[in-house]
Amino acid sequence: MTDVTGAPADVLHTLFHSDQGGHEQVVLCQDRASGLKAVIAIHSTDLGPALGGTRFYPYASEAEAVADALNLARGMSYKNAMAGLEHGGGKAVIIGDPQQVKSEELLLAYGRFVASLGGRYVTACDVGTYVADMDVVARECRWTTGRSPENGGAGDSSVLTSFGVYQGMRAAAQHLWGDPTLRDRTIGIAGVGKVGHHLVEHLLAEGAHVIVTDVRGDVVRSITERHPSVVAVADTEALIRVENLDIYAPCALGGALDDDTVPVLTAKVVCGAANNQLAHPGVEKDLADRGILYAPDYVVNAGGVIQVADELHGFDFDRCRAKAAKIYDTTLAIFARAKEDGIPPAAAADRIAEQRMAEARTRR
Repeated sequence: MTDVTGAPADVLHTLFHSDQGGHEQVVLCQDRASGLKAVIAIHSTDLGPALGGTRFYPYASEAEAVADALNLARGMSYKNAMAGLEHGGGKAVIIGDPQQVKSEELLLAYGRFVASLGGRYVTACDVGTYVADMDVVARECRWTTGRSPENGGAGDSSVLTSFGVYQGMRAAAQHLWGDPTLRDRTIGIAGVGKVGHHLVEHLLAEGAHVIVTDVRGDVVRSITERHPSVVAVADTEALIRVENLDIYAPCALGGALDDDTVPVLTAKVVCGAANNQLAHPGVEKDLADRGILYAPDYVVNAGGVIQVADELHGFDFDRCRAKAAKIYDTTLAIFARAKEDGIPPAAAADRIAEQRMAEARTRR
């Protein structure tokens, strides 16, 4: 069913009527000359200009692209609030296979659309976009982060993303076992790409036992050849069933925690870099019912957004690393709030983020 504009009615219902909506602005962008089709979603500017990456992905439909942009933008509001940033949440998606349709002309056209918002939305990298792409976008739009150091940016944000996840793991260990050290803990990482391989380095440096898996065999081989102590398993299904697994770190795609995964998960903690790990509402309670401590993904993976936000003020790595280190304290505070309120940590994180946004609205 569609509305009078031809847009799927369920998308507009999400935007205007559901708890998952409430977005301030959604912009549909099209440049026929370059083939650009994009959606820019601004969920909130309560804390400041919306900040979030640009995802370049071959969506099955325009409706799916809009729905993803809405969901991701909302998530960025919560992530930025919990990271203590003076930014609201936004996200953009470009529709199409980046391997086939990405071009300089398309990226420049996209930059012009972002610039037309006058700073209400600040963009960065996400799935399908890279530092080199942001350098091109920045030629048309000064509200662009995630650029190369040669162009005034911070470069690869995966370094601090992994550091933040590592701090989240330390907080979980402190909360659950009374000691933040990860030495001799067995930690399984699903996805050892940009973020995951840095996480491996942090864990090995502390003396943890690391088990990995990835759909790309060459990536796994690269890890195990460089670090012979790392054990590889065939797939995620095998990883989540490893006996005596202390921590499971989903670092690939979203939806890693679902009705099939949670009942067989052997880990006592879930703490990873992937976005939107909970496949649907209610999974957080399933984890809690099984006694599995969940570190909310948008809290522990905020190191990257902390890094790109700092570009707007003249990037300083040490300053960013110090901010990312506070993810340890933030995660502990969430666990404490969850225990106090008798709710899962994911719900506690949402409450804290919503409170910060509400307080910002009252000050406006």
